[in-house]
Amino acid sequence: MRVNAYAKINWSLRITGKRADGFHDLETLFQTISLHDTLTFDDSEHLSLTCDDPSIPVDETNLVVRAAGNAKVAISLHKEIPAGGGLGGGSSDAAATLVALGNPSPEIALSLGSDVPFFLTGGTAYATGRGEILTPLRRLAGIPLLLLMPEERVSTARAFGMLREFSQPLGIERYRAMIEDGIFSHTTELVNDFEEPVFAMLPSLRTLKTQLYEEGAAWAAMSGSGSTIVGAFRNAADRDAAAERFDNVRAVAAETT
Repeated sequence: MRVNAYAKINWSLRITGKRADGFHDLETLFQTISLHDTLTFDDSEHLSLTCDDPSIPVDETNLVVRAAGNAKVAISLHKEIPAGGGLGGGSSDAAATLVALGNPSPEIALSLGSDVPFFLTGGTAYATGRGEILTPLRRLAGIPLLLLMPEERVSTARAFGMLREFSQPLGIERYRAMIEDGIFSHTTELVNDFEEPVFAMLPSLRTLKTQLYEEGAAWAAMSGSGSTIVGAFRNAADRDAAAERFDNVRAVAAETT
């Protein structure tokens, strides 16, 4: 069996407070995109994982192995989503494993990671709590994207540690209204609270965001805790023309799904 594990971006990501359990509360607008990893499952006498990216661990520290549990299956993972890029690759791989092996439990998904439950369904979703309280919204499908993937990577734990203040949530009705009105008309409200501390540490990421706007992006932002910078375009022709002008960083064309 072969399944795709799709990446995500965050249209908006507000960190709204610190919880007693050590996690943070957040408000985000999740979005799956066409970029994906591929997992292949074969019958086996014992559980094993191989990966074509040598930097990815294949032991029990990998969420795929934890999601597989006691399944007797040999899993092969082909990586396209960069690790540490803010695109949710590991979480998506874990969710795809749960679905493929017939155990798509939101409770198990949350035990693996805060955004794993979102990947069980994907699409466009408003999320609060740790990211697990999900409400599907009208899907923003087919929007052309350009993903800029620098070599620098950002640890999610470090990004949370750099936060110095929290944001007020906008509420689901505001996001619903933005989608109905046209998401590109509300780019000033689509903020990522990780940007300022991460950009202070890695100024080159701010430059990439600025360049996306200069090349015609209707919206640009860092995804998650970074380091991927994503730009959304009004049409694929503008996106493809912009992609040709980024020759010093990995640039990947994608679209919302």
